[in-house]
Amino acid sequence: MSPLTAVFIALGVVLVAVGLGLTLRARDGRVRETGQGDVTAQALDVDPSAFGTRATLVQFSTEMCARCPATRRLLTEIADERDGVAHVDVDLTDRADLARDFHVIQTPTTLVIDGARVARARIGGAPNRESVLAALDGLGARDHA
Repeated sequence: MSPLTAVFIALGVVLVAVGLGLTLRARDGRVRETGQGDVTAQALDVDPSAFGTRATLVQFSTEMCARCPATRRLLTEIADERDGVAHVDVDLTDRADLARDFHVIQTPTTLVIDGARVARARIGGAPNRESVLAALDGLGARDHA
């Protein structure tokens, strides 16, 4: 192989990696509607009283997740500010079954569940405050529609 061919191959690999990285970064923390359906306390293996009357922010995390503590603080803060909203942290470290059942491929992953226990939004990666608040406000709009 000629040196020029090797340079072009290396350049191509770098461009593909940069493009993939930019795509993943753009998707990180973005709110998407989810088709998860009903989410029960039994399915999450948590106490039913942990759910909020209006909404629940379910955070899937692991022990080794670097961004999970900051996400936990953010979601707890938002839940404390909003009436009827609760935050539930589900540790997937030893629960591969839950990761599979809820299609979690990265941590943190957050589900926004309405008062009827239906998952309405999913945030893969570390969410930002505005996105979470918009998802919660969207639940109110659905309630009034």
